[in-house]
Amino acid sequence: MAEEIERKFLVKNDDFKLESFKETEIVQGFISTVPERTVRIRIKADKGFITIKGLGNESGTSRFEWEKEISVKDAKELLKLCEPGLINKTRYHIKSGNHTFEVDEFHDDNTGLIVAEIELSSEDEIFNKPKWLGEEVTGDEKYYNSMLMKTPFKKWH
Repeated sequence: MAEEIERKFLVKNDDFKLESFKETEIVQGFISTVPERTVRIRIKADKGFITIKGLGNESGTSRFEWEKEISVKDAKELLKLCEPGLINKTRYHIKSGNHTFEVDEFHDDNTGLIVAEIELSSEDEIFNKPKWLGEEVTGDEKYYNSMLMKTPFKKWH
């Protein structure tokens, strides 16, 4: 079993795009959004994935994550079984010191929301914070993709 240790931040502006070395279009849906066992189906560029995530720890930084690559054909079929609402986003990859930030610029009902994530090897690991990095939202459930599907960013205002 794998554990994901991740911190999540809002992004202040588009300056991160100047530092990006890779962009990927992502479409995803959720077969289950129950926090104890979120099941996600994702098409990322030309690959499909099924991911199961467990409940996060108290800080929201660590949780169980299992992911398996599947065919795009299977992913498209599984997306049809998902709960209503899909997440569409562009993911930008940005090197920062020894780490890579994944910055998601959301589209459709979540347009205007930009979130950066960084995976760490421990919860207290030190990392460089780029100038475009904003407020930390690690553990704030409204920023989970499974929650953005149910209550999109456009409905927050």
